[in-house]
Amino acid sequence: MSIKKIESLIEEIRYERFRWTPVRRINIPKKNGKTRSLGIPTWKDKLVQEVVRLMLEAYYEPQLSDSSHGFRPKRGCHTALTIIDRTWQGTKWFIEGDIRGCFDNIDHKILMSILREKIQDNRFLRLIENLLKAGYCEQWKYHSTLSGTPQGAIVSPLLANIYLDKLDKFVENCLIPEYTRGKRRAENPEYSKLQKLAWYFRKNGQIEKARQLEIQYQIMPSRICP
Repeated sequence: MSIKKIESLIEEIRYERFRWTPVRRINIPKKNGKTRSLGIPTWKDKLVQEVVRLMLEAYYEPQLSDSSHGFRPKRGCHTALTIIDRTWQGTKWFIEGDIRGCFDNIDHKILMSILREKIQDNRFLRLIENLLKAGYCEQWKYHSTLSGTPQGAIVSPLLANIYLDKLDKFVENCLIPEYTRGKRRAENPEYSKLQKLAWYFRKNGQIEKARQLEIQYQIMPSRICP
């Protein structure tokens, strides 16, 4: 590392002479017996990626959905669980989804079109696009990358968040308003009926009948489950 190296790198990027080096790819074993691909970039590529990440993060981070917690500063599993514990009280069921091979299947054209919506610097956009197309080497053999962001790359998690933010906003702005029918679940009419009847019997001195009805409605849900 030296000032001279940094100045040379800046000049290469300014005049678009900088070229990304194909990452070295290795396969890391997973608990389920499968493997996960991991790319190891060169020192120079890591440095440029970190600068790109800082610039993208400064602009996009405040715009990402507040419901997103993965690969974000001061956010993670614990912040997501805290939100669930404090605001999702009374929730009866959850939907779990998993995007298979998410990083490997990100469409380059769609990702670049998302970036072009708000970034006007074509030189910067070409730098990112060339990163996506740099390819990788596995067992000394070069492979081109037609989709996906480089696994193990510093900037990949942020690019994935920018890409998936469209899905977050679609769920928040379209699906939730369309399928949310109210702020509270509707009352169970059978529960309300027995509760009122028990109150009537108790008021009129028929304690035993009231107790029998109370036993019945206390084991029933007071609200209709969706």
